[in-house]
Amino acid sequence: MSAPASPSTAAFPIPPGGFAPAPSPATRRNVELLLLAFAVVITVIAAVLVEAGQNQRVTRELAPIALADLALFGVAHLAVRRYALFADPLLLPIVALLNGIGLVLVHRLDLGSEQTAASNFAPVPPPDANHQLLWTALGIGLFVAVLAGLRDYRTLARHGYLCGGLGLIALILPAVLPTRYAETNGVRIWLRLNGFTMQPVELAKVAMIVCFAAVLVSKRELFTAAGRHLLGVELPRLRNLGPLLLVWLACTAALLFEQDLGVAVLIFVSALALLYIATERLGWLFAGAVLGVIGFVVAYDRCDAVRTRIADWVDPFADYHNTGYQIAQSLFGLATGGLAGTGLGSGRPNQVPFAKTDFIVATVGEELGLIGLTAVLVLFTVLVLRGLRTALAVRDSFGKLLAAGLAFALGLQVFLVFGGVTKLLPLTGLATPFLSYGASSLLTNYVLLALLVKISDAARAPAPARRKEAVPTVVVERPTELIRTGGELA
Repeated sequence: MSAPASPSTAAFPIPPGGFAPAPSPATRRNVELLLLAFAVVITVIAAVLVEAGQNQRVTRELAPIALADLALFGVAHLAVRRYALFADPLLLPIVALLNGIGLVLVHRLDLGSEQTAASNFAPVPPPDANHQLLWTALGIGLFVAVLAGLRDYRTLARHGYLCGGLGLIALILPAVLPTRYAETNGVRIWLRLNGFTMQPVELAKVAMIVCFAAVLVSKRELFTAAGRHLLGVELPRLRNLGPLLLVWLACTAALLFEQDLGVAVLIFVSALALLYIATERLGWLFAGAVLGVIGFVVAYDRCDAVRTRIADWVDPFADYHNTGYQIAQSLFGLATGGLAGTGLGSGRPNQVPFAKTDFIVATVGEELGLIGLTAVLVLFTVLVLRGLRTALAVRDSFGKLLAAGLAFALGLQVFLVFGGVTKLLPLTGLATPFLSYGASSLLTNYVLLALLVKISDAARAPAPARRKEAVPTVVVERPTELIRTGGELA
């Protein structure tokens, strides 16, 4: 009677060759689903706390928000299962939690605006939370469309110059439009046409990174050619500075004519970072630093907005009732929040101008305190690190540069926003990714997320199985034979 098979033998039957088959690679999609459910639960709990703090009761308005949030990210999860089976399981849940927190904070600021209007006997402004939920739906629609339509992200490398041209147009377009179509509060970053409003400079961010990655891969020898040495640093050759000069001119023009410090810094520094990642040469950072200083001096001399922001950064209380009011109120709110915060729905974040857009981080700091602010910052940090890990793991050069550029740009934007709100850096006017109210930023960042998910799927997917090499035919040695043809030896 034969002995019973061991559990390992029963699970993985040994073939005649004696080698057990390799187990199928884990997709981790169930882990992603569990984390998404956790993110939705946290969002609903936060919304309940806001309602209890503001209205002293829970209204029926929360049910549609909770159900819509669950349905939208359920669709996003199914799309990842269908089109990016091996993608990183942390990317989508982190974004779902950040997006949910942002939606709750916009709803909380809506309730605060209603109370302020009622106490002043003024008309109640329309709520923005419903708009944010709609734009979240459109963003997830774009996310699914990119996953389904972009079969192979490497095809973007063939359209690098097209993306660069579109990015430059989006960056410069507000500067050439009439004031009524482009300007708000002295900043020309808008595009308004028949009730449609967007910030084209947000699209420039992703398009320019795709262009940088494609050019650095196709023209690598142009950027790695040896140049002169200065203080131990190998400088790039002057004739190879053309692409960097073009980016610098575009960013400087955007800064001068659009008064937009944030996007100019974001695009130029992202280009420098990709140059260093692709070449590992400090000379490019040195050349970029020189160009950056020149651009800043020119902008400070000719741009009133830059001088104002530097002055408010140095001492916001010098002009407290005018330009320094926003950053001063932000500092007051952060100080009020302290370590643990005032609690969701219990602070006064509406005292900060543009609390839903530029200064939503101040709302987090006031009502969730340093602990909540650190938690949000940790979420962004993990998201950026997973993007950089994807860049290290993917096999092709274009994917490495694209993932690294997208992750770096996301991290740099968060750093500039948090630095501006806490007075560590001058204000840049950038929106906090996935948290701030606004369609352009939210839609663009969901496209960025889709690209990262697509690249991570390629990085984590098992390598295609190689075809078995043909067994070489053994040639049997035979003695030489003499063949007679027509009586002659052949």
